[in-house]
Amino acid sequence: MADTMRFELVSPERRVASMEVTAVRIPATEGDLTAMPDHTPLITTLRPGVLHAEGPEGEMEFVVTGGFAEVGAEGISVLAEESHSREEMTQEKLDRMIEAAARRHNEAKSNFENEPGPVDDAAKLLSDMMAMGDHIGLSPKQSNL
Repeated sequence: MADTMRFELVSPERRVASMEVTAVRIPATEGDLTAMPDHTPLITTLRPGVLHAEGPEGEMEFVVTGGFAEVGAEGISVLAEESHSREEMTQEKLDRMIEAAARRHNEAKSNFENEPGPVDDAAKLLSDMMAMGDHIGLSPKQSNL
């Protein structure tokens, strides 16, 4: 069994992280999961949350807003819709993310009357964004909702 595996985190704009890790806790849509070396291969979707990576260099946290994670023999690859290291997160970035989620929720409510699926999905996204802010110690502006 290998002690470490390769971890890559990318967003459309840039490579956020590339390192050797011993474990990665992923905020998956079906619940958090921890991948370690020799983990069973899988692909999962991400929900907004905090991704934790542990390795020889220490522990790092990254905020992700959604995307996909692939765990395979080569390691873990995460393609996030948007991602920032925890240190990069500011109140302004969180407010922008929550405002975008609130817009999607409002659009879904107006475009999908009597179709709860898309509206529920948008409401869940908004709720996950707000919970992520609470988790990292930032407070969403309630007046935006």
